[in-house]
Amino acid sequence: MEIEGPKCTSGYGKPPWIFKGRALYQLHLVKARTARAFIPKEFKLVEAFGYTLGGFFLASYEDSPAGVFDELVVIAGIVWNPPTSCAWAARVLVNSDQACDHGRKHVGLPSQVARFSKRITAVQGQPKGKFNGFLSMMGLGATLCSPKNSMDVQVSEMEGPSATDICNIQIATHVPTLKFDKWRGPAIKLSLPSFSGHTEQIPNILKYSCHIECRVRAVEPAKVLGPSIAPKGNTEQALEHHNCQSVNSESEEWIENGRNLSISVMLSKPIIALEFNCLKMRVEAPIVVSNCSESPLKFS
Repeated sequence: MEIEGPKCTSGYGKPPWIFKGRALYQLHLVKARTARAFIPKEFKLVEAFGYTLGGFFLASYEDSPAGVFDELVVIAGIVWNPPTSCAWAARVLVNSDQACDHGRKHVGLPSQVARFSKRITAVQGQPKGKFNGFLSMMGLGATLCSPKNSMDVQVSEMEGPSATDICNIQIATHVPTLKFDKWRGPAIKLSLPSFSGHTEQIPNILKYSCHIECRVRAVEPAKVLGPSIAPKGNTEQALEHHNCQSVNSESEEWIENGRNLSISVMLSKPIIALEFNCLKMRVEAPIVVSNCSESPLKFS
């Protein structure tokens, strides 16, 4: 039975919470054993041939309850809980203390404060390929022309004054040659249901929905590069081993492995990328759907 979730007392005010800006939603094929490390045992992972559907949601909000900020949601995979399936976030990185605090305490997200360093460079355009030509015919594709810009987004997780590199996301942004409205793609509405919780702040399992209105177009998948210093050891096996036992919430090794597994999700094979322009996202208040029987995870 679904019951009311944690009440919000932060500066976010009463739900629903409205976020406006733009985003890149990129889907990856993620190894099932990597995704399972983040997901409570009572949920069944939606998988085929050893893979699930994960990826990331990179957003830049120009208007939100926390003001202007950037967000990177690392999606571990899709879980099945009849009668629906929902995404599960492995890690949420934001450059806003208020957004981080709200995500942890009121939405049950594994939120971390991060630094987003952006750099835009002009690069030589390439001829339009068959795939992009087809997408353009469908009203979804980008017009590849010369010149085009490349934006590098370096994401670093902050722990006090120290920073740990997570990834570098290289996004190609093409200069439009058609009318601007058509270039941005068709207007759509969609709902992205998600599960959260199973954290130190909120040990129960929550469910919430993000209702999105935007202009959408398929774009060239962003190239993701990992940190300059590779993760230590076999992180997948180490975290899978921890997942089969009771988790020591004070373990620095667990925290490091969780971070490295999130990097593994980011570095997995991309299959499609969608750019959301004129984004308006309405986030409903989460509700408790079950009490978690496992020890909650802790994210420092």
